[in-house]
Amino acid sequence: MTQLLYLECTSGISGDMAAAALLDLGADEAAVRRAMESLPVEGFSIEVTRVVKSGLDVCDFNVVLDDAHDNHDHDMAYLHGAAADACAEEHGHGHDRVHGSNHEHGHRHDHGHDHGHDHGHDHGRAGHHSGVHHHRGPADIEALIDGADMTPGAKALARSMFGYVARAEARAHGVPLSEVHFHEVGAVDSIADIVAIAVAADSLGVDGVVVGDLPCGRGTVRCQHGVIPVPAPATVFIAEEAGLVLAPSEVEGELVTPTGAAVAAALRTQAALPERFTVQRIGMGAGKRAYDTPGILRALLIEPQE
Repeated sequence: MTQLLYLECTSGISGDMAAAALLDLGADEAAVRRAMESLPVEGFSIEVTRVVKSGLDVCDFNVVLDDAHDNHDHDMAYLHGAAADACAEEHGHGHDRVHGSNHEHGHRHDHGHDHGHDHGHDHGRAGHHSGVHHHRGPADIEALIDGADMTPGAKALARSMFGYVARAEARAHGVPLSEVHFHEVGAVDSIADIVAIAVAADSLGVDGVVVGDLPCGRGTVRCQHGVIPVPAPATVFIAEEAGLVLAPSEVEGELVTPTGAAVAAALRTQAALPERFTVQRIGMGAGKRAYDTPGILRALLIEPQE
């Protein structure tokens, strides 16, 4: 019987939301952890826990960065200004953490409340760094993926996701693809998210992936180079290249991150759900930004019915 993966993106999609939803659906967590261990990347650990979102018990995938690699992606006041803090308190989301992807990774080379058991995994080199941050180009990312403990299918998915991000960053900054470099501080969490998603999706062994319409938030978001419109330029370029379907939303904030858009673009194999289907399993992944949405990505394993 044909089995499809359906990503229901009513609250948007980001790297950590996708990883959490796939793990909750039944993806191979041990394979994800093996891949994390094999990456020659410093400065992070991963935690897979349970949290409550909108009263629902959902999975949370968290890339924990050390002090040298931390960024502002979990800081609502930085991303959206002081008004975001007030909004978060008003809606009771002051302690929700932020979506997974950030906007600090791509640039020209010449620029200057937790529930349940914690399955946290401390990456072997997470606490050791020289204080000098490296820049990785597309070829360096390819080498990381090639050397990781992943199946060929997972490596192909990871390459596809990073390819979408790199091409979008090149277009956004107006530079050749070869001049796009990812700063280590902004890229570590994206590397972890994308590798985890690629391994998790591959382990499910589905026959196809349906991605729901992606909601467009409104307003602006702060990045390394200044304030940019929502959806972010890289997100829009990925949507254009992959033909992703966008839907207007009145929510003030970034619901679809560049990493989330790249995940949708790389995984999607068909544009619409079958007319009739049964649901075999359900996974729910937590978002971490305090927006006026449930903040949940739902992944459904479905079987089309004749």
